[in-house]
Amino acid sequence: MLSHHIRVGVLRGGPSNEYDVSLNSGKEILSALRTHFSDQYHARDIFIDKQGNWHIDGVPHAPEQAITKIDVIFNALHGAYGEDGKIQHFLEAHGVPFTGSGSLGSAVGMNKVLTKNMFQAHGIKTPRWKEISAEEIINNTDEVVRMLFNSWHLPLIVKPVASGSSVGVSLVRSYQELPEALAAAVIHGNVLIEEYIPGIEATCGVIEDFRGHELYSLPPIEIRPHASFFDHAGKYNGKSEEIVPATFSIETKKELEDLARAIHRVLGLRHYSRSDFIIHPRRGIYVLETNTLPGLTSESLLPKALRAVGSGIHEFAQHLLSLANKAK
Repeated sequence: MLSHHIRVGVLRGGPSNEYDVSLNSGKEILSALRTHFSDQYHARDIFIDKQGNWHIDGVPHAPEQAITKIDVIFNALHGAYGEDGKIQHFLEAHGVPFTGSGSLGSAVGMNKVLTKNMFQAHGIKTPRWKEISAEEIINNTDEVVRMLFNSWHLPLIVKPVASGSSVGVSLVRSYQELPEALAAAVIHGNVLIEEYIPGIEATCGVIEDFRGHELYSLPPIEIRPHASFFDHAGKYNGKSEEIVPATFSIETKKELEDLARAIHRVLGLRHYSRSDFIIHPRRGIYVLETNTLPGLTSESLLPKALRAVGSGIHEFAQHLLSLANKAK
């Protein structure tokens, strides 16, 4: 009965701290495929638990066994393992087509230090930054705090080098807050200290070969967090206002779209991405980071931009699967 259907494995869950977001992203994709394309795809739920064990529709499978039952993977994982090139390398090694960036682009995009180096090499403005190793912070916290006190102006941002969804990110307004902020970030590995630039936050997604464009830019979204900045709660607990289309000038919108496309190309990304920006009233637009697998939950930003152009997760999912299959 299903022999002519394309078997799509939707990867979700995983061992990262973005487990819950990934579960919901995958749930949205599964629902879209089963509701709109049941005559074309046989969507299978590939759930990876926090220990890294794979399950297909609830039944445990070894990863190598699981991929023999799938024609194409929709990667709805986020964070470590799913977004840093590891799962991409595994799928590439086994010849399984999948959505999203390849292993190299994913590894670069997940690492904020590598991306900032790429931004600077290509003349793309990004806030001043410094990487501090986890070992240095754990062994010499007081010394690190003194160094920051002597060389950085407040406020500043403290964040993990490799994490997403604003997990472990703090806005530090006093030096007394630094030890706690460093402790929250170092759980996830090396830490990035970043200049805080006041301004309006924005994000802009791009999709390859969409609606007749080689690299289609979705409308920029203006973000107005209820708190001091757009943290994890703001992204997923409704504690922010996202305006799409944004109220920016035509010139600012165009610059954001151009930058999002340029960043996608500079980092060697594939299929789609979403870049986050801060707009300073005098200093202009700075890129903060790029998401190679942005969230696809009902609260996520990319789906909101899709809806603003009359599209939706179902059209997006089908398009990505077609791109993945073309690459075979």
